[in-house]
Amino acid sequence: DKATDPSIPEENWECIQQFCDQVNANTEGPLLALRLLAHKIQSPQEREALHALTVLETCVNNCGDRFHSEIAKFRFLNELIKVLSPKYYGIWSSEKVKSRVTEVIFSWTVWFPQEVKIRDAYQMLKKQGIVKEDPDLPEDKILPPPSPRPQNSIFDTDEEKSKLLARLLKSSHPEDLQAANRLIQSVVREEQEKSAQVSRRVSTISEVSENVKHMDELLENYRRQELSPADQETLQTLFQRCEKLRPLLFRLASEAVADDEVLAEILQANDKLTRSLGQYRQVVASQ
Repeated sequence: DKATDPSIPEENWECIQQFCDQVNANTEGPLLALRLLAHKIQSPQEREALHALTVLETCVNNCGDRFHSEIAKFRFLNELIKVLSPKYYGIWSSEKVKSRVTEVIFSWTVWFPQEVKIRDAYQMLKKQGIVKEDPDLPEDKILPPPSPRPQNSIFDTDEEKSKLLARLLKSSHPEDLQAANRLIQSVVREEQEKSAQVSRRVSTISEVSENVKHMDELLENYRRQELSPADQETLQTLFQRCEKLRPLLFRLASEAVADDEVLAEILQANDKLTRSLGQYRQVVASQ
């Protein structure tokens, strides 16, 4: 409810992150999450539906193969189709929501070409004339395509632990089986923490990018003296939020010191944030 709260104009990335963590922590997480998200995406409140679509896309990018498997089933695809179909909610869903749902389904046909049901669902929408033409996927899309996950098991990446686990499981001694259980739990916790770190990084960098873009636009209008009182308040709120994001970026950077590519991405986001905060102080705070 907090992640899709229609009373909040901007995405609540902290709550979205917590939602993703819950999905990853629960074996039934993907199935339960998609039931909840389908209900929210079908909301008559446009902002609630759009927030829910952002949560959905974030989950696709951060919740792995089990989540991908659930979105590729007709059980969920049909719920998205209802938003577009004039026989169901398409008669009152806003054009913005319908456009976003179309974009989401089409993007999945690109990202998951092996999922036949997604392709079939999209082709059916085109055949029925509900989708007239393929949407252009925006270049500045908040979320990148999901990264490939070649490993079938979290033990595949650690040969020593894999051999140890196999040896313990073959043993008939109760203490060895207990040790195997502890090893599995330890590796799962490590994997969940790694996944949580990636999710935090993606969410934070995405929020920085969106906030900086929005703040730059408002600052440009401020320079022209074309900013309404409401937008001035929004600008101040963005500035305060961006200031709170800086320590988050520093913490992410400390976690990523061993990965040059990730560290460079974080530092680039920090440079954009620092520049935008500096412009705010120069243009607004000085007055």
